[in-house]
Amino acid sequence: MTQLDVRPQVGDTVSGVAEGDVRGKGLGKGSVGLVGSAVIGISTVAPVYCLTSTLGSTAGEVGLQMPAVFLAGFLPMLLVAFAYRELNKAVPDCGTSFTWTVKAFGPRVGWMCGWGLVIATIIVLSNLAGVATSYFWLLAGEITNNPSISALDDNKLVHIATCLTLIAAATAISYRGMTATKGVQYALVGLQLAVLGLFVAMAFQKASAGSFDTGLDFSWQWMNPFAVESMAAFTAGLSLSIFMYWGWDACLATNEETTGSAKTPGRASLIAMVVLVGSYLATGIAAQMAVGSGASGLGLGNPETSDNVFAALAGPVMGPLLGILLFVAVLASATASLQTTFIPVARTVLAMSTYEALPSSYAKVHPRFKTPGRATVMAGVATGVFYTVMTLVSENVLTDTIFALGLMICFYYSLTAFACAWYFRGELRRSARDLFFKGVFPVLGGLLLATVFFKTLIDMWNPSYGSGSTVLGVGSVFVIGVGLLALGLVIMFVTERRSPAFFRGQVLTKSTPALVVED
Repeated sequence: MTQLDVRPQVGDTVSGVAEGDVRGKGLGKGSVGLVGSAVIGISTVAPVYCLTSTLGSTAGEVGLQMPAVFLAGFLPMLLVAFAYRELNKAVPDCGTSFTWTVKAFGPRVGWMCGWGLVIATIIVLSNLAGVATSYFWLLAGEITNNPSISALDDNKLVHIATCLTLIAAATAISYRGMTATKGVQYALVGLQLAVLGLFVAMAFQKASAGSFDTGLDFSWQWMNPFAVESMAAFTAGLSLSIFMYWGWDACLATNEETTGSAKTPGRASLIAMVVLVGSYLATGIAAQMAVGSGASGLGLGNPETSDNVFAALAGPVMGPLLGILLFVAVLASATASLQTTFIPVARTVLAMSTYEALPSSYAKVHPRFKTPGRATVMAGVATGVFYTVMTLVSENVLTDTIFALGLMICFYYSLTAFACAWYFRGELRRSARDLFFKGVFPVLGGLLLATVFFKTLIDMWNPSYGSGSTVLGVGSVFVIGVGLLALGLVIMFVTERRSPAFFRGQVLTKSTPALVVED
C-alpha cells in the first residue's frame, strides 16, 4: 500500500496554527490513553527480562546492597523523567530527545542525541530478540522434557532463523499501529507482572520457612548505598541499575498518538517508573532473603548463574510446574519489549526525516495504520542485519556491543536533561516549581548520568571490561562504544551535505511548531 508523505518544506506555514502550537505528522491521534501509555513504558523496559539478566550481576558487584543500588539507579532516571515531562508539555513531539535538544542546543547536538537514541535502540532490539529466541527453545525443551530441543538454540543457523522470525513478527505488529500494539501489550505485560508477583510471594514464603541454607533475614542496611565496598563496585552496579530502567521514555514517543498529548505521556512515564522500582525492590529483597547474594550455590552472586538468575531459581523457589511459568514470563517480557521498542526508534526517525535531518522517504506514514511504516521496517531490517552479523562474527563482539549500550543511554538521557534546563532558562525565576522541575532536578539528573558516562568510558578502556577482547591493546567495549558515536558523526556530516537547511537552523528552531494537538 502507498504511504502518505507529510514532510514539511522549509518556510511552510500551517493554516490555523498559532505560534507555539504544533503541527501533525500524520500519526493516529487519540490511539493511546493513560493506562495504555504506561503499559507501553513498562513493556519497553521489560522488567522480568531485566531482572533475570542483571539481578545476579548487580548482586555480584555490590553484594547485599543490591536493593540500595536499585534505588540509586532510580534517582537519576526520576530526575530525567521530570525533564521529559516538562519538555513534553511545551513540545509534545514524537521526536522527543532529538527535537528537544535541537530546540535547546542546535541541529548538530540534537542530531547526535537522536543518533544515540536510535543506535541504543537497535542494540537493545537485537539483544531482546536473542533472549526471546533462547527462552523460546528453553521453554520448548522444558515443556517437552526433551533436552535436545533446548539444545537447538546452540545451533547458530536455527538460532538466527528463529531470531529473524521474531523480529519480523514484532515489526509487523508495530507496523499495524498503536491499536494492535496495545492489545498485545496488555496481555504480555499483565502476564509477566502476575508471574513476577507470584515469584516474589513464594520467595518470601521460602525465606520465612528457611528453605535454603544461604537465606538471610531482612536488614535495613541493605538500603544503604554508602555501605558498598568501593566506588568502582558502586559505579558498576549503578550502570547495571540504570540499564534496568531504560526504555520508560517510550511513553513520550507516542505523545502525538496519546489522548491529552501535553500531559498524559509525562504522567504515564512516572507511573511506569513507580511500577518498575517497586517490582525491582520487591523481587531483589525477596530473592536475597530466600537464597542470599553469595557466589556459590543458589546465591544471586554465583557467576555461573548470574547472567540468568530465574533459570536457576525457577525450580527451587516455585517448583517444577509453576517454575515453567517463570520461563514463560521471561519469554513474554522479552517478546513484549521487542515489539514496543520499535515505537521510539521509528518515531524518532520519522521526526528526524520530517525536519530534514534524514532522507525524506522516512517521513512517510501509512494512510490506514497511521504509523511510520517505512521507518518501522527500516528499524526491523537494521536489527536483523546487526544481530546476524554480530552473531556470525563473534559472540564476544555481540556481548561487548551490549556492554557498550550503557554509554549510549547515559549520552542521550543526559543531553535531554540539560536541554530541559537550557530550553526553560528564561522561566526558572517565575516560581519555585519552575526552578526545581525545569532546572534543578533535570540538571542533577543530567550530571549524575554524565558522571556515569565518563566513568564508564574510562572503565571501558581496560580490556577486562566486558568479554575481555581487545583491539590494539584497547578494550573492545571502548572501541565499539566510541566507534558507534564516531559513526554517528560521519553520517551526520554526510547528511549535512545533502540537507544543509536543517544544519543551518532553517527548519527546526525553538519557535517551530511541531504537530496539531486535537484532544
